Amino acid sequence: MSRPRLYSLFLFIIILTLLSVFVVSPKGTNVFGFENRYGFQLGLDLKGGSHLEYEGNLSEIPGSKKSEAMASLKAAIERRIQGKSAGGLGVTEPLVQAVGDNRLIVELPGLTDVNQAISVIGQTPFLEFRELNPSQPSPTENPADWLATGLTGKNLESASVQFDPNSGRPVISLKFDGEGARLFEEVTRRNVNQPLAVFLDNTLLQAPTVQEAITGGEAVISGTFTPQEAKAIATRLNSGALPVPIKLVGQQTVGATLGETSLERSILAGLLGFLAIFLFMIIFYRLPGLVAALALAIYAVISLAVFKFLGVTMTLAGIAGFILSIGMAVDANILIFERIKEELRNGKDAKLALQDGFARAWLSIRDSNVSTLITTFILGYFGTSIVRGFAVTLAIGVLISMFTAITATRTLLYLFLGRKSKILAHPWLYGVSLK
Repeated sequence: MSRPRLYSLFLFIIILTLLSVFVVSPKGTNVFGFENRYGFQLGLDLKGGSHLEYEGNLSEIPGSKKSEAMASLKAAIERRIQGKSAGGLGVTEPLVQAVGDNRLIVELPGLTDVNQAISVIGQTPFLEFRELNPSQPSPTENPADWLATGLTGKNLESASVQFDPNSGRPVISLKFDGEGARLFEEVTRRNVNQPLAVFLDNTLLQAPTVQEAITGGEAVISGTFTPQEAKAIATRLNSGALPVPIKLVGQQTVGATLGETSLERSILAGLLGFLAIFLFMIIFYRLPGLVAALALAIYAVISLAVFKFLGVTMTLAGIAGFILSIGMAVDANILIFERIKEELRNGKDAKLALQDGFARAWLSIRDSNVSTLITTFILGYFGTSIVRGFAVTLAIGVLISMFTAITATRTLLYLFLGRKSKILAHPWLYGVSLK
């Protein structure tokens, strides 16, 4: 490796490490006028919070549409949780995950008032339009006496409060998306001179008689609303009307103290693991081991900076994935150093042994890390939230470990060998015993 290239790589590693140290530093740290705005995002098991489990009622949803309905339900609840201005919880890092065919897991880190969470999510309305059942002689206020049209709150684009120019009473103006506009036109076309019922949370708001097919995807809900009630309904609809009714089937609160204890123990385990690895590498591989320990510290700082920068939510499983990736980084160094020792035993000088050792170890490192990345992709794609957190941190760690093992460690070793000192090139310093 040429000296200019070697120095360029060394400068790049220093700059990258310093930037990573800045990102990893506490949020709000100011350096040369630049403020660090990145903070670690902790999961429910580390930060404490509320865990809720809901069940969606898919009894009237066709089989081919059930997965779509659950996806819409998930998106609507996420908007409701995050929409602080709309009366939501304002939780910026919620976890809403579909489980099985009809269940949703809602985790709200930092929110330990489970009753508040239940109250806000429970306010998320279920809007639906129903047509008259031919077997029912007259309209009633019971949703079961009406036929589902398939037009629900999932098709709602926006809701606003307006005032009837004739009566001066507040009304709620609805605007549907493309699919909703098409459904609304079909429903009104086949129900001309028939009532069309509008239900909100299974309560009849109105059942006006359709005069003609309505195109354009807009509708008006009138009733005996006060302006405040109309505004509240419109706000709730805008924050995410649900495509299906939901029922709370489980709840749990994780205390902040328990989460803090878990975090402290995880950090302690990581530090002890780092220390053990440092001692192992230095004892068995001497100078390369010392360089690997330095490269491993660089690896840890860069990894944590990437976690912060990408907004990875750290959980106990995620920390486990990160600690496991440390072992992967050490494994790469061990492969390299063992190759170097073999070359030295074959009589090569330190520089040539270093060059050939890295070249021959690369194929093994590449194959093992690629197989690990394939596994993390499968775990992340098909696994639950806990497994996914483990897979994400492990994958990021493996990618960064390949950089530090091949680039950082090699650059630092070449810098040592570039010095005009026979002592630094002595085989004993690379773990090869003298004969």
